Amino acid sequence: MYILMTSILFTLVVSMLVMLMASLLSKKMVIDREKSSPFECGFDPKGSARLPFSLRFFLVAVIFLIFDVEITLLMPLAYILMLTNIFTWLCTGLSFLLILFVGLYYEWSKGALEWME
Repeated sequence: MYILMTSILFTLVVSMLVMLMASLLSKKMVIDREKSSPFECGFDPKGSARLPFSLRFFLVAVIFLIFDVEITLLMPLAYILMLTNIFTWLCTGLSFLLILFVGLYYEWSKGALEWME
């Protein structure tokens, strides 16, 4: 128990020291207005330097990523067909596809796939 407490204390002390050193070393000593302003050929910026990000685009990208990974999980079913019983293969494939279609129907019913409202 003593060794565990000592190692936890040592880990906490070392991590606090590393965070403190990183905080001290990353501070900018001189704040320069010109360096912190956005660069547009030497002129003052006409608009905001930040562009608005579409949350719909992010949601569609995440949904695509999830379905892409699930399709990757479906790919070995063709190879396993020769190695397993056809009934087991069929039950596994259909149950996985059923889960995919239920998830797709849920996202469709919630309006997550609609680009414009």
